Amino acid sequence: MEVQVLELDNILDIQREMEKIGVDNQGISLMAPKSLSLVLKLPQVGLREALILKQEMLSLGGDVALPRKIFNFFPQDYQILLLGNLKIYQKLVSKLEGQYFKLPQIAQTLKKTINNYQKENFTLSWRDYTLFLNKRTYLMGILNVTPDSFSDGGKFLKKEKAVDHALKMVEEGVDIIDIGGRSTRPGSKEINFQEELSRVIPVIEELSSRIKVPISIDTYRAKVAEEAIAAGASMVNDISGLNFDPQMGEVVAKNQVPVIVMHIKGTPENMQYNPQYEDLILEIITYLRESINKAVKFGVPEDKIIIDPGIGFGKTVAHNLEIIKRLKEFKILGRPISIGTSRKSFLANVLGLPTGEKIEERREGTMASVAVSTYQGASLFRVHDVKETKRVIKVVEAIKLGLEFRP
Repeated sequence: MEVQVLELDNILDIQREMEKIGVDNQGISLMAPKSLSLVLKLPQVGLREALILKQEMLSLGGDVALPRKIFNFFPQDYQILLLGNLKIYQKLVSKLEGQYFKLPQIAQTLKKTINNYQKENFTLSWRDYTLFLNKRTYLMGILNVTPDSFSDGGKFLKKEKAVDHALKMVEEGVDIIDIGGRSTRPGSKEINFQEELSRVIPVIEELSSRIKVPISIDTYRAKVAEEAIAAGASMVNDISGLNFDPQMGEVVAKNQVPVIVMHIKGTPENMQYNPQYEDLILEIITYLRESINKAVKFGVPEDKIIIDPGIGFGKTVAHNLEIIKRLKEFKILGRPISIGTSRKSFLANVLGLPTGEKIEERREGTMASVAVSTYQGASLFRVHDVKETKRVIKVVEAIKLGLEFRP
């Protein structure tokens, strides 16, 4: 007799396998949640709550991993791991909602986290544009109108060359053009507001009348974003996650445009000076959650927010690789994930290439990172090589979803 192990890591694949063998719909709804196991980390849980959670999870068929020191019964916060499947967590939430201490708050947090993690359908709709981020992965073409960007600095500083390059990317199938007038490579220096404006506004004005895809402004300055939107941009990509300029959230909200909030540790000038984390993924998630909350407080609808873990922005090579490997964990924020690995120096380190030259030789490494990130749930990529990236994603999506599920 043959036995097959099914590597199914999401609820949709589990449901599809049940459909294949003829399970009825009621049976699928009852059994599928039992099949998807999740390990949930709670980084700050009080002594009483941790011990009660252990007892409740054991009674439901799950478990809680507790640190040894908790059995000294010292009243402080502890990190704990919950081990169970979706069905167990559903029952746990119901039991905790009527209990004491901070257990009802924990119940609500668990409920929201699990709902976010399972969320697959994201529709980004504004002005004349609609992106169905659940149907396929989208590409944002990088257009650096700068003299010193790490990959293409100086190539598109003149308006005519920048416009021609944008038109070429549109022809190759790009979905968004992302225009930046200030390099944010490691060690880059600040430039003044007027210099940044003088680089981006003429290009935006020219392109907005010639292309149908949306234009994004890559800036962390609110005044630059506002002028860019007035010139024809309709999206903001903020590497600081709304943290460098306190007015940025207000500008985004007033204009009702989508915003990408990215994680950065430090500033472009100092971010690569020995970046360290106690818990890499948790710290990035916390930062991005605060950016989401800040945007919402300003009046930005949550469905117009995209998150970006910030590959290369205050990260070592090991940090960048870990983010890509664990990209699915960012799904708990309930927002589509954008990521930019294109031609970045961590790829040169992995491939053993000279870090300061022959940037184009990082292309194969870029495509490998795109393939893994697509499989791990990325919805949007910032890219230099549109045609090649689009082909890689098409193959990965065919593997991941099956051709019959492609639009």
